[in-house]
Amino acid sequence: MKYLLAIYNNPATYEAFSEQERAELFGDVDRIMKELTESGELVGGQALADASTAKIVRVRDGIPVTTDGPFAEAKEQLAGYLIVECESEERAVEIAASWPDARHFAMEVRAIMHTSGSEM
Repeated sequence: MKYLLAIYNNPATYEAFSEQERAELFGDVDRIMKELTESGELVGGQALADASTAKIVRVRDGIPVTTDGPFAEAKEQLAGYLIVECESEERAVEIAASWPDARHFAMEVRAIMHTSGSEM
């Protein structure tokens, strides 16, 4: 089963990290990425641009309205994602728990549906 691991963090908190704390965080990321690549569980993933660059699109009464910035007024924002393929949800949660952002912020684990959407 494939799972989306959504990475949430707070840019202001991250900016307050010391150089050593940042180096440790990225060292942990590199280690986990290597492990997932070697185990064959990593499908893909990307870091995302700052949430302030996001565009929110809503269509109301057939009229698209676009606004700047993240959807919600929140300190923690979606920063990136991984897609992993593993045997169980428990394993996906284990991987998410090992990601350094889980120690400081949050990770979301969500199963990826087949294109038919039959899981709904």
